[in-house]
Amino acid sequence: MRTVDPVKHEAKRREILDAAGRCFARKGFQGATISNICAEAKISPGHLYHYFASKEAIVGAIAEVGLEANVELLARIMAKPDAIAALVAEVRHPKDQREKTGQVLLLDMLVEAGRNPAMAGILQEHSRKLQTLLADFIRKGQARGQIDPGLDPEVAAGIVLCVGDGMRALALRNPEVDMGKSLDTLKILLSRFLTPQKP
Repeated sequence: MRTVDPVKHEAKRREILDAAGRCFARKGFQGATISNICAEAKISPGHLYHYFASKEAIVGAIAEVGLEANVELLARIMAKPDAIAALVAEVRHPKDQREKTGQVLLLDMLVEAGRNPAMAGILQEHSRKLQTLLADFIRKGQARGQIDPGLDPEVAAGIVLCVGDGMRALALRNPEVDMGKSLDTLKILLSRFLTPQKP
């Protein structure tokens, strides 16, 4: 029986996810086919199904990779002396193609979830985990006296996530919008929302 090298297995899995992300960004979830993804990843359908059972499974795995990155990001932010300043400093344009692809994919997931129950389930599970992660960050900030103790962590986390979703759609609503100024304004909004109120 052939043994599987876990390092090589994970590397190939990530290659497939990257290829799928590029396909979804170009064609959307509906438009991208398993054949498209296989061609992009340079593998056969049989090989792909060894790693993922369906397109929905691929999207779920992409969401998990994004969640892992957010866990690491919030841990780095919380390690800084000023958690709010560190969080606000992360508000920026996507730094590379992978981040851009992730933003496009999220918007497509939001649309697809309205007509695809499987996608809705993936999105809801991902959103629940992300909101829990952010709420925990807010609680830690409150315990350190850096985030407004009057905020309900779960509610505040949900609002911050919705604002983030809205920012991703801003350029689609208005291609001429000044994203630099918009991001600067978002930094002010987040800072004022989270900072403890002065008596």
